[in-house]
Amino acid sequence: MGSDPAPGTPAVREHHVSPADPGRAAVGRPRTPGPVAAVPCLPAADVFAALAGGPHGLTPAEAAARQARYGANDLPAAVRGGLGRRLLAQFTDLFAVVLLVASAITFLAYLLGRPRDAATLELAVAILGVVLLNAGIGFAQEYSAERTAESLQAMVPHTCRVLRGGEPGELPARDLVPGDVVVLEAGDAVPADCRLVRAQEVAVNNAALTGESDAVARVADPVPAGAVLDARNCVFMGTDVVAGTAEAVVFATGTATEFGRIFRLTAAAPRQQTPLQRQVAAMARRVAGAALATGAVVFALRVPSGQPFVDTFVFALGVMVALVPEGLPATLSVSLAIGVRRMARRHALVKRLLAVEALGSTSVVCTDKTGTLTQAEMTVVRLWANGVPHPVTGVGYAPQGEVADAAPVRELLRAAALCGNARLVPPDGRDAWRVLGDTTEGALVVAARKAGLDPAAEEARTPRVAEYPFDSVRKLMSTVHRAADGTYVAYVKGAPLELLARCTAVGRDGAPVALTDAARTEVAAAADGMAGQGLRVLAVAARRVAGPRPPIGDVESELTLLGLAGMYDPPRPEVRDAVDACRRAGIRIVMVTGDHPLTAEAVARRVGIVRGPDPTVVTGGRLDALDDGGLDALLAGSAELLLCRVSPEHKMRVVTAFQRRGEVVAVTGDGANDAPALKHADIGVAMGASGTDVAREAAVMVLLDDSFASIATAVGLGRSVYRNIRKFLIYLFSHNIAELVPILAATLAGFPLVPITAVQVLAIDLGSDVLPALALGAEPAEPDVMDSPPRPRRERLFSAAVVGRILFLGGIQALGVCAVFFWHIHASGIPYADFTKDTPAYREAITLVQAGIVVSQFFNALAVRTDRQSVFRAGLLSNPWLLAAGGFGIALMAAVSYAPPLQAVFNTAPLTAADWAVLTGFGALLLAAEECRKRLLRRHPAAAKEGNR
Repeated sequence: MGSDPAPGTPAVREHHVSPADPGRAAVGRPRTPGPVAAVPCLPAADVFAALAGGPHGLTPAEAAARQARYGANDLPAAVRGGLGRRLLAQFTDLFAVVLLVASAITFLAYLLGRPRDAATLELAVAILGVVLLNAGIGFAQEYSAERTAESLQAMVPHTCRVLRGGEPGELPARDLVPGDVVVLEAGDAVPADCRLVRAQEVAVNNAALTGESDAVARVADPVPAGAVLDARNCVFMGTDVVAGTAEAVVFATGTATEFGRIFRLTAAAPRQQTPLQRQVAAMARRVAGAALATGAVVFALRVPSGQPFVDTFVFALGVMVALVPEGLPATLSVSLAIGVRRMARRHALVKRLLAVEALGSTSVVCTDKTGTLTQAEMTVVRLWANGVPHPVTGVGYAPQGEVADAAPVRELLRAAALCGNARLVPPDGRDAWRVLGDTTEGALVVAARKAGLDPAAEEARTPRVAEYPFDSVRKLMSTVHRAADGTYVAYVKGAPLELLARCTAVGRDGAPVALTDAARTEVAAAADGMAGQGLRVLAVAARRVAGPRPPIGDVESELTLLGLAGMYDPPRPEVRDAVDACRRAGIRIVMVTGDHPLTAEAVARRVGIVRGPDPTVVTGGRLDALDDGGLDALLAGSAELLLCRVSPEHKMRVVTAFQRRGEVVAVTGDGANDAPALKHADIGVAMGASGTDVAREAAVMVLLDDSFASIATAVGLGRSVYRNIRKFLIYLFSHNIAELVPILAATLAGFPLVPITAVQVLAIDLGSDVLPALALGAEPAEPDVMDSPPRPRRERLFSAAVVGRILFLGGIQALGVCAVFFWHIHASGIPYADFTKDTPAYREAITLVQAGIVVSQFFNALAVRTDRQSVFRAGLLSNPWLLAAGGFGIALMAAVSYAPPLQAVFNTAPLTAADWAVLTGFGALLLAAEECRKRLLRRHPAAAKEGNR
């Protein structure tokens, strides 16, 4: 008598749900309720009754009524803001807000001024133009980096075969309703959560839900009560049928499915801010606060001097504009976009710009196993027969390689290939060699091909007449075949201990001999030796039988053991070097997988994640028993940690626990079950080739080659991006000091005009500085980028070393431009009070200030390219884009100085050759001072290390 079931899930026997059920449109619909959880326990006839259906399916009228009641069998599309909303979001950046306010106030000052000053209006329009330019660049970069595929819907098959009114037909999967009878066969994707009512040798791949890559058998018989996901007579949306045929009754659709549960979990997971987002936000608050405070102080100091109120206000606004790095948002966006393109060339597609830098902060990688560390292709690597091991070469499904001394194991491989349903598919121009069916059986087929056998020809000569499918109780699979002489032979494969217990003989030199206790011990030792190497071991046996369909007890008794096959999913060859690189970089790697602990540990050892004798191996059941404190202690105390048999909830909990400890967490995954953790992590990394669309949607980075090695490469690029960001921050903020100090000096000296106008500041920030800053953002990665530990999560972008360097370089520039300004003002011999905006000496002086900043920034760009290495050793010509950008800035300054139209806009005057020589000398002095500082750092390694932070 509980609450109504969720939409898409009928009640057992009571088949009514109000059309007004408020959960229908909600992402957070509840899970399958208790009554439907009983469906796996019922006989097939009662299943139809419980779901108010029948073996011939629903009538069209009933199906339409249920469609109206439960809704479509699909998942809500990913919610994305419209283009207009996403563009407006670009104006919420604090720098943009400050500039918009400044523009509005400046325009108000123009309206209130008497007479109105056209220069004030030009300033208001210029500031507004800066905001629009930054917003346009940011929007364009974000839009080009994001992918807008509706991934979750793509996971659901578009059509399926259904019985409606007793008639078979095909209809869109979204039209399925609870009670429908669907027909499934090998190769089909399961369209909804279903209870099997007829099953013939059915096996499914549940990797998208559970993370386990092995095919699992399914039956139509009732099973004991338990979790629906564990029911062996149920199949679930988003999984694949790899063998057999079946009829099944739909009991859950849409977000009421197990797949929908993961969708709800993913939707509820918050998207984490990257470290750079937090640091840039904090920096913006501090800079904006400092700009407003400084402008207010300057305004308060100049008002008592008798200057007109509006002029004083505009003067204070100029101070504020001088402190705000107008070009920073655009420079940051484009620099990150350069990182995105570099990563794409290295098979890592980044969907969010800020994720580029966050990769460089990664301190923990929680990695999946199958497909990321391994090739997701089971491979037989060792056979055992006649008491002798036979190594097998070659990797993957391509039948390339050989079996050592193949003659003694041909009968073993012939039997193993015939006792299975997998089929090897050759390349078709788009796909490489692949297997249809169970991957373990596919590996045996490939091994048979390597031994010179043709499984298809063997099947034709010895056709199958009966099959006894694998189940978890017997742990065996058997097939019966008709031999060429008209007799019948049975082939059996399965778990070594189970099969060995049913054997009475063992093959020796092509003939059966009695299986003595000593021989049993030898076989068991061989199987244990393979398992100890991390191999999955299968035993294969045969016997003659009396007829085409003997009782299963006769088939699977008094067998002759043919031998053993050991196989594994081979690691990707490049992964070990990538793991070593991560270790050098101080990045901890934790394997998080749905596979068996022994399998996980074997793979972890092969790729170098585990090197010690006693790694900590924890299953999902143990995680459930730990409270948050216990989990924190586990993560802190285990250097080599493997988490196995975990659920999506477990993965999210582990990620959250690492983040509580201050770690920056990257999570890899390929299945739908990985999606919640991918979204919740600081960096979600999905597989591009083998991964599911839901995983790719939840992640911020997609590995186009599915390789863990690409993660290590991306981390190195991310670290390089962060270093480059610091370089152009030093470059940009140092000249802000050179713009501010002359204004403050003029105020304190009682000079009535500004040494540099707000329009000139904007021209420097956007015209002369953006391109060199972008060129600094494109600096290649330094060789030692992966030889230091990740920076702390709470490390400030403006560390003491960075601020010190800004003050050092900015102070030298400020002294130079103050010197040329006041030298020129004093050389004119005109009293301060007589200066106006049109005084030639004043126009020449402010031109010298603007040109001085531009020239010194050219040398400054060369200086900040390296942290402690001499720029001459790095090579002055090694970044030609920087030289070109600096040359463009100087050329633009020359145009401002000499072109009459620009002179009218900026109130500038022509400079002499002597003026340029003096300014160049000040710039060279800055570079020399920075080279001296770096030399001191190289002599003191401890100081150098701190200076790199």
